[in-house]
Amino acid sequence: MRGLLRQGMAYGLAGGLALLLDWASFVALTWLGMPSIPANVLARLAGALLAYLLNGVFTFRDAEGSKLGWRRFGRYVATWCLMTFASTWAIQAIEQGAGLQWAWLAKPAVEGVLAAITFVVYRAWIYK
Repeated sequence: MRGLLRQGMAYGLAGGLALLLDWASFVALTWLGMPSIPANVLARLAGALLAYLLNGVFTFRDAEGSKLGWRRFGRYVATWCLMTFASTWAIQAIEQGAGLQWAWLAKPAVEGVLAAITFVVYRAWIYK
C-alpha cells in the first residue's frame, strides 16, 4: 500500500508537470492559429515525452533502477495513441460546441480524467 501511495504521489507530480507543458503548448499553438486537432496532438506529444521520462526514472523506479526501454516505450506509445484519440475527440467537440476558449479551459479536466485511467495502465502494463 505504501508503494502505491508513493507511486500515486509521484505520478501526480510528474503528470502535473507534463500537463502544464501539454496545456501551455496547446494554448500557444492554437493562439498562434494552428487548428485544435494538430495542436492537441503536438501538445500531448510534448507532455508525453516528459511524462514517459519522469515516470520511468522516478515514479515506477524499483530496486533495479529506472523503468525505461524500447519495449516499455512501445507500450507507452500504444497507450498514448488511444488516449490522444480520446483527448483530441473531446477537445474538438468542446471547441465546436462552445468555442476555443472553452477548449482551453476544459483541456486540463479532459487530461485529468485520462490520467486517472492511464495510471492503472502504466502501473499494470507499461512500467511493471
